Amino acid sequence: MVAGGSFSRSSREPKYKMEFHPEEAPFHPDEDQEFVVMPDTNGRSYVCYLPKIEKAKSGKPINQVNISSMIVETEKRLKLKTPDELLEVFKGKCLVRQEGWWTYELCHEQKLRQFHVEDEKLQVVQEFVLGVYDEEATAAFNQNLKDVSTLKDPRSKDASQSRYHAHQYTNGTLCDLTNQPRETEVRFVCSEPRAMISSITELSTCKYALTVQSPMLCKHPLFQEERPVWHTINCNALPKTYKESKVEKESTDEDKQIFMVTEVESPTNEQS
Repeated sequence: MVAGGSFSRSSREPKYKMEFHPEEAPFHPDEDQEFVVMPDTNGRSYVCYLPKIEKAKSGKPINQVNISSMIVETEKRLKLKTPDELLEVFKGKCLVRQEGWWTYELCHEQKLRQFHVEDEKLQVVQEFVLGVYDEEATAAFNQNLKDVSTLKDPRSKDASQSRYHAHQYTNGTLCDLTNQPRETEVRFVCSEPRAMISSITELSTCKYALTVQSPMLCKHPLFQEERPVWHTINCNALPKTYKESKVEKESTDEDKQIFMVTEVESPTNEQS
């Protein structure tokens, strides 16, 4: 049984999860591994072994080194696929998301549209194109970026989704308010287990940001850089008699103490 929980204040600090093991299949710790005994909410006692976390000479976790530069150099040697090469699995496919009145359809490297369909006739009665894929604008946009065409979204609460790869969709339906074509930045993020449109936001009038969860991007090391390091606290169930034995021992000691006091007091009573 696994109970997940975050014990860190930021996405870069280690996180911890607890895994509980039954008596018949206990966790086997190292000889020098530290442990504590603690009860669960039902009063069952467990012996929990703390994970070993290696530290550098400075005392800081080893994962605090400059990983980004190391990854880029490794990528050059291993010739890893670029984000766009990993996203090729989307070619010829469309992703659909419905939000209330509107349905959004993104056809990869083609166009993004927003439309409303009548329930009975399944007929599109209202439609706006939020942008057509602009290869030149996308290339120019990504050429100016560092870290192999990835950006960080400071508003993202999920560390694994703070990096994204962007495509530019321009020349959409003319906006009545700005008299300019609608346009959208499509943001591909590393997220599992399945591909889907996770959100669409209007950044400013008729300018949008659409986020696509893309499991295939998780294969690229730059999208894993800020994923938190998880450590497991393994807890072995102690026998149910553990607590009872402890109480029984305390009761026995207490009985002995009372008996000894009685023996001391008895002679005094007889003398008086």
